[in-house]
Amino acid sequence: MKKTQFRFPRRPVDGLLLLDKPLGLSSNQALQKVRNLFKAEKAGHTGALDPLATGVLPICLGEATKVAGLLLGNDKSYTVEAKLGITTDTDDAEGIALRERTVESYPPELVQTVLQEFIGEILQVPPIYSALKQGGEPLYLKARRGEAIEIPARPVQIHAIDLLPSESGYLCLQVECGSGTYIRSLVRDIGERLGCGAHVIGLRRLWVEPFQALPLHTLEHLQALAEQGDEALLGALHPIADALVRIPKCVLNAEQARRIGMGQKIRLPEVNEACELIQLCDEQLQPLGLANLEADGQLKVQRLFRWAAIN
Repeated sequence: MKKTQFRFPRRPVDGLLLLDKPLGLSSNQALQKVRNLFKAEKAGHTGALDPLATGVLPICLGEATKVAGLLLGNDKSYTVEAKLGITTDTDDAEGIALRERTVESYPPELVQTVLQEFIGEILQVPPIYSALKQGGEPLYLKARRGEAIEIPARPVQIHAIDLLPSESGYLCLQVECGSGTYIRSLVRDIGERLGCGAHVIGLRRLWVEPFQALPLHTLEHLQALAEQGDEALLGALHPIADALVRIPKCVLNAEQARRIGMGQKIRLPEVNEACELIQLCDEQLQPLGLANLEADGQLKVQRLFRWAAIN
């Protein structure tokens, strides 16, 4: 007899959750646990963390998944602990050691000088064990099959690197960086510049722009809220507007909002300057969707949130 697969009941839930991802879970595993707790129909995350990493994992539920792509390119901050003297094939503690070298005594002044070389726009080669795709396939799948992989260096932006206290043989840093930066690659390259090699043994994401000041929730805390009832659990969500604070607002009157919701084109005659991306809001400043604004005032809607559409 074929076993019946259990399915969680699903419902429309809209909002953003800042999860404090625990050690040992992949981002997708953490996402599914959150989705099941909320019984959400749709869910996605904005920027994966390795199982070895902890910290901020923004999770978008329901209509918030429509803005997930906007958050992928935002700045982030991390603290990272590295072990000097050993390089691995994954550039972290989960990999196989490739080379071991003597670790010298590195004065803080020397380390600071080396770190300065990595601030600004730099060229970085991503780890071969990463989710970056080549030929439509994640690199880690190719690496696991033992295929030879050539990855071109690509530009990334490092805004700041602060040296934190650490024990001898280790290196602790706080890094603020732009989108696409691999902290494992950064540690690997700093280790090579010091002449001893290095790999990541601990990584925590501190914040993702624009959520620097918002609280995090652990899975255990969410479970406790769920046991208190829906009102407590849903109270952990942030509105979609919190993800759009850096995007210019275009406030529509009731008639304009109605026409947009019906799929009609509208023009704002008072506009004489184009804007690549704006958020459309009603008169109560609730986001209705995202659009491009052309120089002649024509709005080109990219996507509308469910509550904006008029059937």
